[in-house]
Amino acid sequence: MRPESSQVLLTTPRLYVTQLPPDAAARVLTYHTANRDHLGPVSPTRPDNFFTVTWWRSRLAQDAEDWRRGLALRLFLLPRESPPSFGPVIGSVSLSDIRRGALQCGELGFGLDARHQGLGLMSEAVHALCDYAFGPLGLHRLQANHLPDNHRSAAVLHRVGFSVEGLARQSVLIDGRWRDHVLTARLAPGALER
Repeated sequence: MRPESSQVLLTTPRLYVTQLPPDAAARVLTYHTANRDHLGPVSPTRPDNFFTVTWWRSRLAQDAEDWRRGLALRLFLLPRESPPSFGPVIGSVSLSDIRRGALQCGELGFGLDARHQGLGLMSEAVHALCDYAFGPLGLHRLQANHLPDNHRSAAVLHRVGFSVEGLARQSVLIDGRWRDHVLTARLAPGALER
């Protein structure tokens, strides 16, 4: 079940990992604009107005509604040197397609500012979100997929306990081409003993 708290704020040694309200749209847009070339090659095709404050204001409002309904949770990485209310966005981590009933699972996604790679920040954020997903959210399984040549994402997933389960051929349309994805998953701690 989804916890009653409407705002999720996870704290790690170096990060705030939190939801952002629609009035933070300019900060989120700044992150995406700065990382357009970095994240573009690994991201599905984006809508024409993706790089606008209007689109992000609407997206953040929809994120809040998706969370309220228990469907998805998008969080942003902010350095702990600044208060979350105005710190710069340096990445994102999300759970989408949260399914309940007999499945109790969700899809993990993440992205990090190119200037902050190689510092372990994404592993820190993903670890915090996994703890939240398996703890307060009560999920049993998380899945995450990455392009076969995306070695950084593969390394993050391996570090936080995800295992490769297979290859989905031509599973995601990226830059006009259907691309294969490596399928990985992680079970809740103790799941194999149950």
